[in-house]
Amino acid sequence: MDPVRTTPDRFPDSIRRTSSIDTTRPDGLLGDLVISARARDLRTGPDGTASAVAEAELGARADGRTRTLLSLDTVPALLSPDLLIGAVVGPGFRGRLAEAAPLEADATTLLHLLLDDLPGAGLVSGYSMQRGGALDGPRRQGTAPPGRPAAGSPARGFRDDLCAGWAHDATMMVTIRNQGVIPLAIGPPAPGLERPDDPWAWHDMPPLAPHSMRRRRRLDVIGTPDPGTFRVDVHFRDSHMDEDGAESVVHEYCVSGRIDAAAGRVVEMAAEARVLPWMECPGAVASAGRLVGMRLADLRTWVRREMTGASTCTHLNDTLRSLGDVTALVSALGGGS
Repeated sequence: MDPVRTTPDRFPDSIRRTSSIDTTRPDGLLGDLVISARARDLRTGPDGTASAVAEAELGARADGRTRTLLSLDTVPALLSPDLLIGAVVGPGFRGRLAEAAPLEADATTLLHLLLDDLPGAGLVSGYSMQRGGALDGPRRQGTAPPGRPAAGSPARGFRDDLCAGWAHDATMMVTIRNQGVIPLAIGPPAPGLERPDDPWAWHDMPPLAPHSMRRRRRLDVIGTPDPGTFRVDVHFRDSHMDEDGAESVVHEYCVSGRIDAAAGRVVEMAAEARVLPWMECPGAVASAGRLVGMRLADLRTWVRREMTGASTCTHLNDTLRSLGDVTALVSALGGGS
């Protein structure tokens, strides 16, 4: 495991999209899930001058067990937020989002990025419950017979071959079948990513509370000498803050590639696993190469439909889907001019 230790310099003639989603449980580990999210597009001009192109934020509350959305406030205001209230922040949420915010989706706005990323952030928020001991019931009751999770275990309902880490013969699924519990992986300490020498490197984020999770993304779109072609540099990290104020990395990927904006297609794409919970997880990185030749406009829907099974990774897929926003970022950059 080799966590990312810094944020790269901003290049002249580039645009940087950053986002963060914090999930906390201020009413206790089994209480409601409180979500705070922010995002920003930052243009760096040819002379290195930085200017914010767009910003967005949201606050939400969801049931801590079912992840049913109870409230939602956004800036800018969402046209039909009531269409999302009562939806589970999980499977099916993105379908509801398409109905509630079609214009946001079409324009690949920052607000759409945050809303679209809520199911993934909600899924990993359960890690804070596990780390805090809120899911220890089955352990106290003893282990289950081999091949069958204990009755009432949170391990019930896990589906084989959902991704590389959840493959039928992978560490996690074998442990669930044999012991009836979800194994606990603890990642390395999380190096700070803010740049003291560059206050524009990231948007502002508040301190992360104990027993909380943070999902953060950075997407740099950088002009090249080849007109109409751009380099993309992506960083994704999920981290956890424990009760003692120590932050550790749970998932971390880097993705790099090249985009032909004039043709609207991916030219090169590769992923690098920096921190992942199970030894089988890095087997998914090669799947990033499947994007080569794809239309940028199709990435979000194509990845959801086609990038499935044990050769892929849920978190890498969400990172690859975010590349569907590159066209809008190139436009905000002025086409590289």
